[in-house]
Amino acid sequence: EVQLAESGGGSVQAGGSLRLSCTASGFTFDDSDMGWYRQGPGNECELVSSISSDGITWYADSVKGRFTISPDNAKNTVNLQMVSLKPEDTAVYYCATGNFVLVVGRPCDLTTGYWGQGTQVTVSS
Repeated sequence: EVQLAESGGGSVQAGGSLRLSCTASGFTFDDSDMGWYRQGPGNECELVSSISSDGITWYADSVKGRFTISPDNAKNTVNLQMVSLKPEDTAVYYCATGNFVLVVGRPCDLTTGYWGQGTQVTVSS
């Protein structure tokens, strides 16, 4: 059974940092693309960052230079280091893998692909 479990969320002030972790099990982590998504107060799902099985990373423009995605294959974990956090980063953050389609403007569809339970990140001004 595929399982993803996020941790590391919390509440910080603007300019602060958090490190999210996603621990995976039930599939071959080394061969899988992984993504971090978030769903903010507007309930729109946004891909924040991803890393392919061969290490290619991608970042949304809104987080470039502030967020860093990194895998720890020995621990089947993918981390998201977030610095210089802004109030607009407030959201529930999910890690996900598998085949699914992200529909722009819609909530994250947790019924397709594989998703963790999410972790709340709140950034106050």
